[in-house]
Amino acid sequence: MKKRYVLTFAPEVVNTPLTYNLIKDYDIKVNILNAYISPGKQGKLAIEMESADENINRGLEYIRENGVKCVPLVKKIGFREELCVHCGSCTAVCFTGALTMDRQTWELHFDHEKCVICELCTFACPLKLFEIDFVE
Repeated sequence: MKKRYVLTFAPEVVNTPLTYNLIKDYDIKVNILNAYISPGKQGKLAIEMESADENINRGLEYIRENGVKCVPLVKKIGFREELCVHCGSCTAVCFTGALTMDRQTWELHFDHEKCVICELCTFACPLKLFEIDFVE
């Protein structure tokens, strides 16, 4: 089972090897989707965890016991498709294949399930049609 979460760290917890322990002690595959760190303040980490539900639940308990707030990840991806000119600029930076061009129609296709919130498309789009955020 794969599940996505946003972890919010207090400054004193940032140096604790939580992801390492999730992998080693709870047999959870951890994929870091995105990270924001404010020096001396807090950190946010968007992760995907893959394992049996029991392992993930035990891992989440471990995270919370270490003072880390953990909530399910809700992707908020805004794409103003009606304004898109289908130039394909965003496809050049999309390493997951979430953004592709249909070779028959030359129209852009966006697969939300493949998106990992890397934000590269927000910089690549010349019309700034992508707004990506993750919220709790």
